[in-house]
Amino acid sequence: MTYSVAVSGASGYAGGEILRLLAGHPDIDIRTVTAHSTAGQPLIEHQPHLRSLSHLMLQETTPEILAGHDIVVLALPHGQSAQYTDALGEVPVVIDAGADHRLRDALAWEKFYGGPHPEPWAYGVPELPTRGGKIRDTLAGATRIAAPGCNASTVSLSLAPGVAAGVIDPSDIVSVLAVGPSGAGKSLKPHLLASEVLGSANPYAVGGTHRHIPEIRQALQDAGAAEVRISFTPVIVPMARGILATSTAPISADATDADIRAAWEQAYADEPFVQLLPEGHVPRTADVIGANTALLGLAIDRAAGRMVVVAAVDNLVKGTAGAAVQSMNIALGLPETRALSTNGVAP
Repeated sequence: MTYSVAVSGASGYAGGEILRLLAGHPDIDIRTVTAHSTAGQPLIEHQPHLRSLSHLMLQETTPEILAGHDIVVLALPHGQSAQYTDALGEVPVVIDAGADHRLRDALAWEKFYGGPHPEPWAYGVPELPTRGGKIRDTLAGATRIAAPGCNASTVSLSLAPGVAAGVIDPSDIVSVLAVGPSGAGKSLKPHLLASEVLGSANPYAVGGTHRHIPEIRQALQDAGAAEVRISFTPVIVPMARGILATSTAPISADATDADIRAAWEQAYADEPFVQLLPEGHVPRTADVIGANTALLGLAIDRAAGRMVVVAAVDNLVKGTAGAAVQSMNIALGLPETRALSTNGVAP
């Protein structure tokens, strides 16, 4: 069976990456691409790397244009997806690559985003451990899927195995992330200009204000944490793509080194896209660019009494578009790895 797809926000970074992955998917027919300010223009003018889709024109983003497809992907800024979801009730599968349907806690939504709290959907990080299994279990047959925040899923994948196994204390987490500016979208922002980013490292959303914090808390609570406290600091660095997240947490009193490593080994042993590196190795962002792969390196700092996890992902693939396509595959009963690569692009 071939599924017809419409992608909104198709002129942006996330929309473009979703289109790149779907263009190589044998079960997908990309029929419609939509945008706002660029509607009426050829897609190829805004995504010149998508040569196989040069025949597509950007249309207005309206419920009428998006309806009538088997799958609709909403790659819109937060607060914009929810206005379409009620009108797309007849669409079999809707995937939101924005933030609107990720959070279950209405108070957390109000504090970090504001406005009415949209309905939460199945969360699109299949590999995350939960009390009863993995998030993957909730995605099989799902009709509404919320793709993750890239920083949130990176930190959650880093720490959830330790929480689920009880070998770390999630009440004292510190995460510092080096992130590429593509995670902030394609809209013009002065602080993301090359002249501001090149040759500099720029912290932002410092002091517990980043909107991905409640998403991390939610994921770690699902993994079994009674209390989650996290100091979360992202830093923009001069690389177009990528996240390198260094997360630390106290080691539980009775956890041995073997217990700690076993928690991550067992959690991700059969996962094609989340891979634990050998002891003594840590990942680089260069190794995951273009891939739907999250690479993890573990270190046990007994002197400080803390576990250190270093994670590398491509924020536009595993962090967003790849997670959306992977979750879509599961929902449709297709092979989970279809149209997704574990191999990065080098140099």
